[in-house]
Amino acid sequence: MTIVNIGSNNPLVDGRQSARAMMVRRGVQLLLDEMRHAVLPELTLGNGRRADLISLSAKGEIWIIEIKTSVEDFRVDRKWPEYRDYSDRLYFATHKDVPLEIFPEDCGLILSDGYGAHLLREAPEHRLSAAARKSLTLSFARTAGQRLLAAERATGQSFEEA
Repeated sequence: MTIVNIGSNNPLVDGRQSARAMMVRRGVQLLLDEMRHAVLPELTLGNGRRADLISLSAKGEIWIIEIKTSVEDFRVDRKWPEYRDYSDRLYFATHKDVPLEIFPEDCGLILSDGYGAHLLREAPEHRLSAAARKSLTLSFARTAGQRLLAAERATGQSFEEA
C-alpha cells in the first residue's frame, strides 16, 4: 500500500500538486499496486528532477509516470524527455478532460479517474544500463525506507508488511 499522507509535514505534498494531479496520482497508484509494482511519488533523480511517480515491478523494471492535468501543463513542461535516462519505460498519466492525442506516441499512456486507472498504451522499452539500474534501485529503496520511518515517527504506529 502506498503512503500518501504521512503527517502535517508531508514531503510527498509540497504545494506544487493540484487537487486534480493528486486525483490522477491516486488512480495510477491503485493500478500499479494491482500490477504488483512498488510505487514512490516525488522521487528526486540523479539529474535533480523529480519524478511524479516511479515504480519498480516484480521483475525489477523501472517505470516513470509523468502526470499531466491539462493541455497547458503538458505544453509548458519540456523536462519530461530527461526522465528516459532514469527508466525502462516512460508513461504519461492524465484524466478524461485532457485530449489524449497531445501525448507523444513513443511514451505509454494511462487514464485515471482517481478510483483506478487504465493502461491505454504500453510504453516502449528502453533498458537502463546495469550501473544506472543499481543506482536508481538503491535510491528507490533508501527513499522508501526513510519515508516509512518518517511515517512511523509521525503517527506513532509501526507499519508491518502488507
